[in-house]
Amino acid sequence: MAKSLVIVESPAKAKTIKRYLGSDYEVEASVGHVVDLSDKTHNRLGVDLENGFKPDYEVIKGKSKVIAALRKSAKGKDTVYLATDPDREGEAIAWHISQQLKLGDRARRVLVREITKEGVLETFKDTEQINQAKFEAQQARRILDRIVGYKVSPLLWKKIGGNLSAGRVQSIALGLVVKREREIEAFNPVEYWKIEARLRTAEGEVFSAHLRSFKGSEDEIPDESKALEIVQAVEGERFAVSSVDSKKLNMKPPAPFITSTLQREASTRLGFSVKKTMNLAQRLYEGIEIGSEGPVGLITYMRTDSVRLSERAIAEARSFIADRYGADFVPEKPNVAKVGKGAQDAHEAIRATSIERTPEEMAKFLERDQARLYELIWRRFAASQMSAAVDQKTTADITAGEAVFRAAGTVEMFAGWRAASPPAKRSGDTELLPALSEGDSLECEETLPTQHFTKPPARYNEASLVKDLESKGIGRPSTYASIISTIQDREYVVKENKALNPTRLGVAVNDYLVRDFPDIMDEKFTARVEERLDKVEQGNEKWDGILNDFYLDEDSGLKKRVETAENSANEVETTDINCDKCGKSMVVKRRRLGGEFLSCSGYPECKNASDFERDGDKITLKQTEAPEEAGIECDKCGEPMVIKKRRSDGAEFLACSGYPKCKNASDFERDNGKIVPKQTEAPEEAGMECDKCGKPMLIRKRRKDGAEFLACSGYPKCKNASNFERLEDGSIKRIDRKRSDSRKQGKNG
Repeated sequence: MAKSLVIVESPAKAKTIKRYLGSDYEVEASVGHVVDLSDKTHNRLGVDLENGFKPDYEVIKGKSKVIAALRKSAKGKDTVYLATDPDREGEAIAWHISQQLKLGDRARRVLVREITKEGVLETFKDTEQINQAKFEAQQARRILDRIVGYKVSPLLWKKIGGNLSAGRVQSIALGLVVKREREIEAFNPVEYWKIEARLRTAEGEVFSAHLRSFKGSEDEIPDESKALEIVQAVEGERFAVSSVDSKKLNMKPPAPFITSTLQREASTRLGFSVKKTMNLAQRLYEGIEIGSEGPVGLITYMRTDSVRLSERAIAEARSFIADRYGADFVPEKPNVAKVGKGAQDAHEAIRATSIERTPEEMAKFLERDQARLYELIWRRFAASQMSAAVDQKTTADITAGEAVFRAAGTVEMFAGWRAASPPAKRSGDTELLPALSEGDSLECEETLPTQHFTKPPARYNEASLVKDLESKGIGRPSTYASIISTIQDREYVVKENKALNPTRLGVAVNDYLVRDFPDIMDEKFTARVEERLDKVEQGNEKWDGILNDFYLDEDSGLKKRVETAENSANEVETTDINCDKCGKSMVVKRRRLGGEFLSCSGYPECKNASDFERDGDKITLKQTEAPEEAGIECDKCGEPMVIKKRRSDGAEFLACSGYPKCKNASDFERDNGKIVPKQTEAPEEAGMECDKCGKPMLIRKRRKDGAEFLACSGYPKCKNASNFERLEDGSIKRIDRKRSDSRKQGKNG
């Protein structure tokens, strides 16, 4: 019988570790967290806000059987090793398991950073107690997120509508995306011109040079007339080389990956989402079946912000590099990357657990995307321990009258680390220059002026958003993936051609939070909270002190902000305009997707509503133009059809002028000024029946984004609908809609 029990999170990790420990150890999996904050106490918050933020934990639904099985396995064991992931979440899981199983002194914590035989056996020689400070840092973060989710989200429901949700860190990410979109909308492009000269040497070699200055000025050329003036000025002038400068550049190797740089590089090079990268990395860390070796962890722990490498890994890498690439590719001393400010140096960087397991050899054991990510990690690890690359850069200045042109070219002299990890775009890709000497005369074949315009800032993609979050100190390695996934899952942001675009709903949520909860949306405030959580983990601050300042501070605490916002949410702005249908006063209300409108105060008995305009403090009804007549009759009632605009997106559509008695409407096309109802294709049959009414299911398209979904053919009597996916054989598989209830949204914060 096994003397000891080892508890990890995942079955895959359990299977790999079991191979290395032998028969004296039983290995079981908790399958993630076993408890969470209750949603049955303290107004479903699960935290006593008035009594030191005391949390109430409850067993997660479905985990009672897991705990019972673990308790049974722990019975009679001398020691229970808690080998959950070596981060805050893993520490919290270990702490809660110890509490649920009442392990006491039998509990020992092991931090498995690489799941290899050597790594696991080494870890089990050096066990420790559960880190109370690290657990308390996780607990403080969890409570902060619960408070924001449960206290602020209901106000979003009141002001905007729907089961919306606010998040402490996710809201900052949303704010960055919205701010960038507004910068793009406000951007005014500025014209400028460039002038290129195509030059020929006496030996007949042709190369390009670009205008650097004219009459001593390096200012941008503002317009075509100025560009043509310069072109005319250099015509007939002698082009001569005035100076040549050549120098060698040592290009240092990149540091090994940390979580954020891996996510960014996988996004840029492989097109992976941040979430996909972390899921693949988790598999590579926990163990992959490698032939007769069985399951082996191929990379070290993937949630880290440290670039440190172990002495063993460095020594192994240097030996491998010398054998594979040659002695010149091994630097005299090991490369040591600089650890970033605030990095937690407990973990190594992300690297291959053995550099001997090359991407070529591992490819046959890995799925395609696993292999691509492993290769990326392996090559960066190898490159980080290789010699610098050496380039020779040549710059030549060429005079023509009062104009100075510059030509530059780079030649790779020594590949160095690039032999293992070629960059996506190398400096050696620039034009090579012919041999030039000071005083050489050159023939100008032509001068080419070209028009350009300044460009707005680029929209965020997942890689650039992670980079900005990291640089601002917002979030931590373990949170980037969930942050970016959450704002997309909530439909605050949509991804189009890799770019992250805020939706109208996202803009409305952001604007409300910025106005009523400035601290939550303040980047520096959120970064300071992250710094204080780090201090809690280091044992330098009490966990409840952060919560007290965040929630109860008399000047800026969330409690006061919520009370003020609740009063504001209940206030109704009344106008001096009377309803033209019932005579009651009209009031200002907000649309769910942003914007305001006038509504009758007699709602719901009177549903009159209209748009309005503000002129200072004065509110006036917006004068609307009469709808354009379409010149065709309604095919249902015979009344004239008119052209109207949808409020949601401003798109035009045909509507019966007999509305609301006749609600006939359709899309249309303009054919040489003539209005023609748009012919719609019959919806595709899905080959399955509705599970609510038994009628056939159809595949329809959403108006807002054209995305396909399953809908009952019995609509509108039956409104059953869901997402779906097409399988390889062409059949349709139903997917339940991801619609979180308010409780779940509050938990996720």
